[in-house]
Order: sequence, then structure tokens, then C-alpha cells
Amino acid sequence: MKIVNKGMKKIDSIGLITGKPFYTDDLVANQEYLIVKLLRSPHAYARIKNINTSIAEKVPGVEAIYTYKDVPQTKFTLAGQSYPEPSPYDRKILDEYVRFVGDPVAIIAAVDEKTAEKAMKLIKVDYEVLEAVVDYEKALDSNVIVHQEEAQRNYDIGYDNKRNLASSYLQTKGDVDEGFANSDVIIENTYYTQPQIHAMMETYRTACYFDVYGRLNVISSTQIPFHVRRHLARALEYPSSKIRVYKPKLGGGFGGKQTSVCEIYPAFVTLKTGKPSKIVFTRKETQAYSNTRHAMRIKVKIGSDKVGNIKAIDINVLSNTGAYGEHAPTVTALVVYKTFPLYEKIPMRCKADIVYSNTTVGAAFRGYGATQGTFAVESAVNELAHELGIDPTEIRMKNLVNQSEKVSGDIKKCIEIGKETFRWNDRKILDMGNGKVRASGMAVTMQGSGIAGLDTGSATIKFHDSGDFSLLLGVTDMGQGCDTVMNQMAAEILEVPMEKIIVNTADTDVSPYDPGAYASSGTYVTGNAVIIAANKMKEEIVKMAAKLMNKPVEELEYFGEYVQDRDGNKMTLRDIGERAVSFEAQNQITTTGTWGGATSPPPFIASFVEVEVDKLTGEVKVLDYLSVVDCGTPINPALARVQVEGGIAQGIGLALTEEITIDNKGKLLQDSLMQYKIPSREDLGTNIDVVFSYSNEPTGPFGAKSIGEVVINTASPAIADAIYNATNTRMRSLPMTSEKIFRKMYLK
Repeated sequence: MKIVNKGMKKIDSIGLITGKPFYTDDLVANQEYLIVKLLRSPHAYARIKNINTSIAEKVPGVEAIYTYKDVPQTKFTLAGQSYPEPSPYDRKILDEYVRFVGDPVAIIAAVDEKTAEKAMKLIKVDYEVLEAVVDYEKALDSNVIVHQEEAQRNYDIGYDNKRNLASSYLQTKGDVDEGFANSDVIIENTYYTQPQIHAMMETYRTACYFDVYGRLNVISSTQIPFHVRRHLARALEYPSSKIRVYKPKLGGGFGGKQTSVCEIYPAFVTLKTGKPSKIVFTRKETQAYSNTRHAMRIKVKIGSDKVGNIKAIDINVLSNTGAYGEHAPTVTALVVYKTFPLYEKIPMRCKADIVYSNTTVGAAFRGYGATQGTFAVESAVNELAHELGIDPTEIRMKNLVNQSEKVSGDIKKCIEIGKETFRWNDRKILDMGNGKVRASGMAVTMQGSGIAGLDTGSATIKFHDSGDFSLLLGVTDMGQGCDTVMNQMAAEILEVPMEKIIVNTADTDVSPYDPGAYASSGTYVTGNAVIIAANKMKEEIVKMAAKLMNKPVEELEYFGEYVQDRDGNKMTLRDIGERAVSFEAQNQITTTGTWGGATSPPPFIASFVEVEVDKLTGEVKVLDYLSVVDCGTPINPALARVQVEGGIAQGIGLALTEEITIDNKGKLLQDSLMQYKIPSREDLGTNIDVVFSYSNEPTGPFGAKSIGEVVINTASPAIADAIYNATNTRMRSLPMTSEKIFRKMYLK
């Protein structure tokens, strides 16, 4: 391979670092758009008895103000999922009922932001404040019913609005009860993961306008252009054929933009007024009023014999979807799907309830439920190892899935590499004096590569008269470098330099269908589509050359820059391209590949961490962190490494600093980056090391699997065990802040 498996720089790197206009707001900055703002509910749960906009509408520069009386009443979901979505259709554009602090009450459109905000203050709303349920542990079967009306569902997801159940399920494999009956040791504990804020650099934003053909154009910072189009068509009761969604570069997403958070409001304004409109969420709106990781309470019961052969694992999940059910069934399902296969031979059971509450909406976040499940299950395995006096690596070697025909890659090999690289056996608990103690911990995880049997990705390649190519993609690059990776794969097969391929992405009018950037699907799913399209293109170029050279196809061979016959006669790509589009051949060659996987091959990670805990204050410092990653054969090791490092940083934030507080009135208090502490470089330790354990995934493009999400999952359980080894204090609730650790150590 000449291009694949090489650390090529990102094709957009120069433009990004020099500040070229790439992003949503860059593309609309110099145009006249109505500014859209949202009046939001100050109450966690209330009914709007009366809303008076008459004074606000008289403010000069106000174009329109809309309330729940003005919008279509069709219910929908904003979850970025392939149709038919498993998430319940439980929301309206605006509703008579508001269900969390920040739920939109009115849409204001004005000539500028100052005018819109002035008008917002003049809207008079008479609320009937209702009793709210803001503690999700009290939501199930509460006397407070968050959704009085039943939602439409496309599947049986265990929904029961009268019980505040957005979804529920029971999954089992093997005889769990028999496993516990045969166990010598049984431990049972409860683990909590908090809501986590995406904290992407670019907040949610969308601009809309009608083009010369009378079609609604939507420019949005989104991970899911094709799903956005479908959501808008349903919610606005407007034909999808009259909607175009275009995604510029994204300033991060991490799953937050897998939900159509803001597109619907300017789209509605433009549809009603006929004028261009734009909405830009503030940082406060993005943090407190959009969506977060699902908070979960996970009870784990684990049984084993005396030598560490695990006999059964029982998991009970309570997940908080907040006010609406975006991603409710699927996020929690990954607690199962990313733990059961990891411990394949062990009987396991998982009962899950996903509840509505009057809090900010839970939605997609990198790791997508596997993060929460990994913290609980891996912490439980570590606790079992301590109970039995067995090294945490050894108990995993006894119980983890083996490499087989069903499983490419080897998690046990990751552990072995990690032990040697990290010098695991040499890491001792060290008393550094002044109350500071150093100790280590580890954990493992897996994720998937796309959604098996559901999502498909597509790629289209156009061959130009210049002999160059255009690669048209619907997949969404939000900084992870998938445009570059797709370019590499196409260039490898077409045997041309990457510079000869123009990448164009994520325009529902131009791009072939793709579900977007989620479920770790980019490299694996869309990458396979690129390979299909590129191989088709080679075949079509040879066929065209055969026609132009008056030679049988079987006598020609493709050599990248030219096609050659057996006699050595050559025809360059440029010549073929020019003559193909001419009157001579009348054919601009275009090929499309579409691919969807029947399986979702798992990437694996084994992570090792050393921390220093100040026992006088509870402060934790990460000193050394190693992740050994099996993602098959990485297409671009440099970009893959960055993905791992970024995921580790987010995982450390989840583990130690990113604290969320919801007061008794349902208000999320960490509504700015002054209150919400994402980790800085100083918080990440002196050394973050990444080692790839190479394998070959036979169904993957060039042997590759995914890497985008698996990288975040191990930090929390590994750090939790390191803290335990340093302090003899077991932390089972995230984040493990210094205050929590101090209290646990001394106020037992």
C-alpha cells in the first residue's frame, strides 16, 4: 500500500490553521438574515395558560413572533437515526407544555440580535407551574407524568408514558441464576455516571433561505444532514424534495450534533416569512438547553469462583433521557451490546428502564452508552479482582472473549502489550511523602463499527475531462479527518496522488445518501462504499479506453495515470477524460458505491493509568496514561492517534472534573465554561501514550475497523481503580472530584 496506512496530513489542514472561512457562520456572515432567538421556559414543568406577544411585536425591527398556537402539531423526534427511528416521536416545534428549564416557549425573528432580545423581554407568559420530577431516580411510576400524551413509536421499545418510561428492555444470555448459584464470591454495587456536556468549540447554529428555485436551503453545523432533512419535512409538514441541507466544516460535535437541536426554528421562520433567517446558540444555550450524555445509575452483581472464573453478571440500569426521548432506547442498549460480547462466555442479564424527567434532554455522546456501561462493569470486575486477591489483568485474561472467526482482533493481546509497555508488574503503590500516593489501575472496553443491518453509507466518484476525480460523500467530517481518510482510500485504489481527488461532502442535493457521523461508522461503513465506487471507476475507465483505443477490454490494464494495451500503447487519464465527455464518447463516467455491514466488528482497547492522589485534599493528578488499541489496520495512523488522545482527554474529564449540578427546580447550574471544567492539557498528565495492536478485519476497508468512540470508555474505571489502590477508597460515582474523594476518605 502506497497511501493507505500512512500518516498523511489532513487535506483541510492548511485552511483550518490559517483561518479560512469554512464554518456555518463564515458562509452567511455578510448576508442579511433575520436573527432568530428563543424565549425559554424558566420552569421545569408548566402549562402555558396565556402568552401575549402584542407589545413585543411592536418593537421596531421585529419581523415575527411565533408561539405554540402558530406551529404545526405533528409530533417528531430530533434523534439522528435512520428511518424508521427507534426513538419515540414525543415532541412538537413548540408546545403548550414546557418540560424542562430552557424548553422553547416562543420563536422571535428580528433584524438583529439586540432587537430580538429586547422583544423577548416584552413577551408576557402566564404559566401554570406544575410539580416537576427532577431527580430521575424518583421518576419511574412517579405521580408526576412528564408526557400526558402517548408518543408514536416505530418499534416496541418498552414505552409507557404513564410510568414515565421512554423505553425499557430485558436482555439475557445464558443461565444467570445458575451462574450465581455456582459462585463462591458474589459482590454487588451501584455506579453512577453524570450528564456530560459536549463542550464543542462551535455552538449549535443554522441559517436558512429560499433559493431561486423556491427550495428551502438549510446550512447547518450538523453531523446528520440527511436525517435533518427528514426531521424538517415531518415537523414542518413540508415536502423533503423542497429541502436542501448543507453542512460546512464543523467545529466539533462529539454526538451533540447527532440531534437536530436548532435547525427547525430558522427553517420555520424562513418558511413563514419567506426571508433568510439564522440562529446561533449562545454557550449557555448549548450547555444547559440542548442535550447531554445520559446520566445513569447502574447496579452490577457479579459472581465468581475462588480463582476468578466469572460465573454470572447481572446489570440493572436506570437511565435519564430527560424531557424528551431522543436516543433513549439505543444509548442504553449499548450498555448491553458493548459488555455482553466482551465477556462472551459468561451468562449475563441486563434490565434497563429509561425514564423521562423534567431535566435537560439526554442524547448522543461519544461512547453512546458503552461509556456508562464500561465504567460500571469494569469497575465491578476490578472490585472482584481485589476481593479475590487476583491481578486485574489476570482476571480479564481468564474471562474475556478470545480471538475467533467471529471476532477479529484480540483484546487479550492488547492487555499483554499494555502490561509490557506500561511496565505494569513493576508499578508499585508509592508513598511520595506529604500525603501524596501514587498507584495504577486498568480497564478494557470495546465498541462497534457502524450499526449492523441498518445503516448504509454511499460514495460517488466523478471522472473529469482533466483526468482528475471528484469524490462526493454524505459522511460528515467534524474534525476527525474522515475526508482525508476517504481520500486516501480512493487514491490507493485509483492509483493516483491524493491531490488529484477533490473531496466534496455533506450536501443532500449533491452527496449520495449517508446517515452521517455517528456510531463509529465513517471509516468502516462509508470507507467500504468508497472502495466499491473506486473499483467500479477503474473498470469503467478501462472500458472507455477500450472503446477509444478500439481494443478488447481484456487486452488493457489500468496503471493509474494511464491505461496500456499489450503492445505498450498508452492512453493517459487526461486523454480518456477529455474524449469521454466529448461528442466522441458522450459519457462523463460516474460511479457510486453503497455499503452496509451485516456485522459491526469491535475495536478493542486496554488502558493503563498511574495517578497521584493527595490524601490531604483528595486531589488526583494523572501522571501516565497508556491505551493499546486494536482498530484493525488504521488507514491513517496519525489521525487515529489523535482520535485516541482526544478520547482519553474527554474520558479523563468525565472521570475527574466535569461535574453537573441540577438544583431542586430543575436548573442545570454549569451553564458556562467558567463553571464546567473540561480538562486542560495540564490535567492530562505528563505522558499520554498510544500503541496500536494491528489486526486485519476481513470485512473492513483495507482491514480497518472504527476508532472514534471506543477511545473514551476506559478512563473512568481505570482511574477509579488507581484511586482505590492509592487510598483504599472506592469511588463509584462520577466525576471523582477531590471533594468527593476527601469526603469518602474521612467522612465515612
